[in-house]
Amino acid sequence: MKKKTIFILLFILITIGIIFFIIFRTNMSKNSKTGNNTNSQEIIDYILNINSYETEIQVEVNSNKNTNKYRIKENYKSSNESSQEILEPSNIAGVKITKKDNQLKIENTSLKLSNIYENYKYVSDNSLDLSSFIKDYKEDKKANWKEENNHIIMQTENNEKAKKLIIDKETKKPKELQIEDRNKKTMVYISYNEINIR
Repeated sequence: MKKKTIFILLFILITIGIIFFIIFRTNMSKNSKTGNNTNSQEIIDYILNINSYETEIQVEVNSNKNTNKYRIKENYKSSNESSQEILEPSNIAGVKITKKDNQLKIENTSLKLSNIYENYKYVSDNSLDLSSFIKDYKEDKKANWKEENNHIIMQTENNEKAKKLIIDKETKKPKELQIEDRNKKTMVYISYNEINIR
């Protein structure tokens, strides 16, 4: 039973990771949205031009039946190279998903498992990745932002989901990312514990 639960959780995380990697495939280009405040616009431009970062995030995934929480370390070097490693919960800690070019590598250091997928068509799709939000924001002609309580809230949406990135104006860094379904129900909530933008 434990193996089945681990396999199901691993499958869910891999699926989320694959979705995250597919969404971000093209190079980032500068894209500005109009706003009231030049300072805020500069922060928006700074976020839209992030091309490398390392972060530790708390992720809460809500489904119809339950809520799962994860602590994940992300390292994004470019649209062709990134990785995510699960730090918690302990039963799946050590699972690492690495994307390099069109190769996807999934490994579990505690179980000593490793799989490599060549030319995997969903390799750039991963909704949990900050770069995925940036790409969606740049491609959405209706994307917008607003200021609220010393935060900037960047918003984008498509037919399937809406995303909100909340940025602390003082630190100029992402604070949280919310992904909602069509009914405005939060499916995924991400809190950036620490982020190092390079």
